[in-house]
Amino acid sequence: MKHSEEMWWNQTSMTEFILLGFGNVSHLRGMLFSMILLMYLMTIVGNIFIIMIIMVDCALQSPMYFFLKNLSFIEICFTLDTVPKMLVDLLAEDKSISFTGCALQMYFFFSFGCAECFILAAMAYDCHTAICNPLHYSTIMNQRFCCKVVGAIWITGAFISLLQTVWIFNMPFCGPNKVNHFFCDAPALLQLVCSDTYLYEMQIMASTLLVCLFPLTLILVSYIRIITTILRIPSSEGRRKAFSTCSSHLTVVTLFYGSGSLVYLWPKSSYSPDIKKLLSLFYTVITPMLNPIIYSLRNNEVKGALKRALGRKLISQKI
Repeated sequence: MKHSEEMWWNQTSMTEFILLGFGNVSHLRGMLFSMILLMYLMTIVGNIFIIMIIMVDCALQSPMYFFLKNLSFIEICFTLDTVPKMLVDLLAEDKSISFTGCALQMYFFFSFGCAECFILAAMAYDCHTAICNPLHYSTIMNQRFCCKVVGAIWITGAFISLLQTVWIFNMPFCGPNKVNHFFCDAPALLQLVCSDTYLYEMQIMASTLLVCLFPLTLILVSYIRIITTILRIPSSEGRRKAFSTCSSHLTVVTLFYGSGSLVYLWPKSSYSPDIKKLLSLFYTVITPMLNPIIYSLRNNEVKGALKRALGRKLISQKI
């Protein structure tokens, strides 16, 4: 009887969680803080740069750069959701997060993660249309269609995220309230639930099929058709130019899906929680930092826009 009363008290009195983060490597906290802070600042500055250069340069008003602008905005929001709290926890003794704060962090993490999956698929479809159906490109990828696609992406991500977050935070949590992660992620929180989580895990699997595998399938089909079309181009210069159009996007897709699949699609027993936390750093910190670098260095149109912007600045200074 006493045990059941204590269990009931634990379920009803959970008002906060403790994020364990990287507590087992406390001697490296200073180095981790410096590295993550540097990458975080590069992420924010780099993605703001991409958004601004697309907004001010007339040559970057195509659908591809409309989607890229949205991708950069998603990356900024994605890192804002997890990285500042992680940086504070690396230095602070109190690593607690309120029940509501944990729910909000998980909601926005899922929402921006879903949006990124679908926006990458939209960019793949844009590349496919530009290369495989160039005569009808401007008709298919018009401004109205692109705005509808982005609107549907945000609504879908918000709905799926709301479903997952409300469901898991209505489950009974039993003490201790320690989350073995640096942010409120569903697999880590499920370890604290003291009821059957089978239905929720089935719902997560269905959501994963919709959010990850469906966009990934669309991306793969698009690139199979893109590669087939490129190989038919007679001139080597034409093939090189066609491939350079989508090489940056293909690199970003590989980084995002590669790191995410190692954490969410691999068997649970393959990695220890500490290894999973390190892998999670890749798609929460490193990939958002690399995206603007990839699009800046591997995209001739972005480099050309940067040169034009710098040229205008030098002229204005001379005047």
